[in-house]
Amino acid sequence: MDQHFKIFKPYGYLSQFITNESRRKNKKLLGEIYNFPEGSMAAGRLDFDSEGLLIITTSGKFSYQITSTGVEKEYYVQVDGKITLEAIKELQQGVEISINGQKYLTLACQVKPLDVPLELPERAKKIRDDRHGPTSWVSITLTEGKFRQVKKMTAAVGFPTLRLVRYRIGNLTIDQMKSGDVQPININEL
Repeated sequence: MDQHFKIFKPYGYLSQFITNESRRKNKKLLGEIYNFPEGSMAAGRLDFDSEGLLIITTSGKFSYQITSTGVEKEYYVQVDGKITLEAIKELQQGVEISINGQKYLTLACQVKPLDVPLELPERAKKIRDDRHGPTSWVSITLTEGKFRQVKKMTAAVGFPTLRLVRYRIGNLTIDQMKSGDVQPININEL
């Protein structure tokens, strides 16, 4: 019987269980956080320096459903500078980014300014201090997930991403979770 979990992926972990690449030998993997069942896989990915909700499953079909069927994914994004309403509108309408060297126009999405999300834990590695200028937070909700899409989108409107936390996938969130927490889930919760 398939098993499913949600994990609050900490900063500094790869979204995988094994690696054959020599340059990644010293990187931390998801299997170091929890003893997941054999055959577990991450449904989607978060970059090494990104944090937040990741779904782990033993079902390839369920993994495909999450990554390929337009399930909403909400990100809390700390950007460099005080983001403008114009930049938010651009993001909402879709911006041109590069995917594998090709120009790509992102789909329209939900973007709104956020107060500093106090429920998020301090990141293991400090981002920077206030002497380097102001930062601001936005919530970006997508139904697609291209390679480093959110980071490319905020950079395209002049506000590079400093911290990226996936807060929600479908109905699942990281509410009440700490970095590194793992919880079993029922797929009907999604």
